[in-house]
Amino acid sequence: MARSSLFPADASEAPPIPAARSDSTGHPRRPLLIWVRTGTAHVRVDGDVVFHLTAGHGAWIPAAGWNHRAINTEPGTVAFPLWLHPGADGPPEATRFQVPDGWQDWLIQHFNLQVTPLIGHGYLQDAIIDLLGRHRVRPQAPAPGEHASLSAPCTPPEMPRAAGARAVAEELIRDPAIDLTVEQWAARALASPRTLRRDFLAGTGLTFEQWRLRNRLIAAVEFLAAGFDVDQVAARAGFASRNGFTRAFKRQYGPTPHEFSRKLAASSTQVDLTPRATLARQTDQLMDMVRGDGSLATASELLPAARTPRHANDMHVLSWIYRGSGYLDIGENRYERHRGVATWIPAGRKHITGLRENSISLPLGSATTADLQLTEPLQVRFAPAWDDYLMHCSISARSGLHPDDYNPRHILDLFAEHLAAQRALSVPMPTDPRARAAAMDYLRHLDISRESAVFDVPAEVHRAFRGETGMTFARWRYAARMRVARDLLAGGAKPSAVARRIGYAHLPAFSTAFTRLHGLSPREFQERERASP
Repeated sequence: MARSSLFPADASEAPPIPAARSDSTGHPRRPLLIWVRTGTAHVRVDGDVVFHLTAGHGAWIPAAGWNHRAINTEPGTVAFPLWLHPGADGPPEATRFQVPDGWQDWLIQHFNLQVTPLIGHGYLQDAIIDLLGRHRVRPQAPAPGEHASLSAPCTPPEMPRAAGARAVAEELIRDPAIDLTVEQWAARALASPRTLRRDFLAGTGLTFEQWRLRNRLIAAVEFLAAGFDVDQVAARAGFASRNGFTRAFKRQYGPTPHEFSRKLAASSTQVDLTPRATLARQTDQLMDMVRGDGSLATASELLPAARTPRHANDMHVLSWIYRGSGYLDIGENRYERHRGVATWIPAGRKHITGLRENSISLPLGSATTADLQLTEPLQVRFAPAWDDYLMHCSISARSGLHPDDYNPRHILDLFAEHLAAQRALSVPMPTDPRARAAAMDYLRHLDISRESAVFDVPAEVHRAFRGETGMTFARWRYAARMRVARDLLAGGAKPSAVARRIGYAHLPAFSTAFTRLHGLSPREFQERERASP
């Protein structure tokens, strides 16, 4: 079992949570459910203050009957906005409600399901495909100008590669019922309609309209398998009418939606719900909570174990375990993830992420390969005192509710600062303010090549290092690099990755330096650590 590089908990205080705001300008008309974990939020509809919400309270704003909605939060507030699908069966009027104790963590996981791209959303079990008539329906020949891949009706559509088109596709996967024109989608993707259409066709082999229809039909199968009736599925999947849905479904799969549901009910097939179907089911339970009817289940009953299919991300993704534990599988290696651990999942590496029962994770942000050089997972552990601030980071990164000066690169700086502080626990640190500032700057940027760098610090800083650590600044830098290297190697990182992470451009140079200090090569040290109990 592999372990990623993990540094011990740091007791430093989290930064203050700034005020945030969002409004509905440019967004589809969808119901809004917002609940406040801590602090105070204000919800305004058409310019009038509707609700002042404090910790433990929420508000439901239906899709109809308004022109503009805005949310403002006061400093120190963590408020979760949930933008639900248009078919969510909530009260017809704006409603204030109190969140029962057993639902608060469950709502956090619901937010995670809603904002995390549902990779592998369309995976259908073989038994479901059989019920759709896989063996008796002959694939249709593509119409003139239609891509041949449409003849594989149970295959989920490929994701576009271009960033703007991919963002559109991810939002349609989360909510296939969103009904915007290509022009409206293009405006949201900061592209022209022609560019958006071209990116969909080039990246998926399907036109935008073909891709959207395929996505809606796959969603319909998932919803039908989850037990929704035909009318509910038509609305949730984005079809204007039951008849139109039935025609499209029958043309693609053979049986009608009703026939498929009847076959499924009569079979002994055990259906595992997809994340998208799970989200739809949980939305119904949310509406029970808002209305105050139904049996309110406890969090332990609503947080089953979960895992993703094997997939790769285009960007590095930072994922944090708020509750319980989970794991990250890359190749043959499993990286354990415990309470408080934030993990950078490297771009381009196929992986599976999993959560154990009653566990919750949240995405904190992402980074491009240009912004962060990473080939293996990198972890730090945040103390519980950081929980609210990290939730604020997740909400800012994955919803429209964020500070006016929000910078997506903030999470990179936050991670680097925390990592530097935790690295400082591994080496003797000077207490002189100027010397300590120089040490922290070095630890903060340890992954930048420093083999030939010149560090021009005042003579008094050099004296402080010698007097307080017993080492010159140059010797301290060497000791710091080797100490961090030991932590990384003990955590299971490959020597080549360790070399890059502590600022060596070449593995031989790192191996020579490490061996000179420890009397063992990096690989020999790692083997000794693995063999020790």
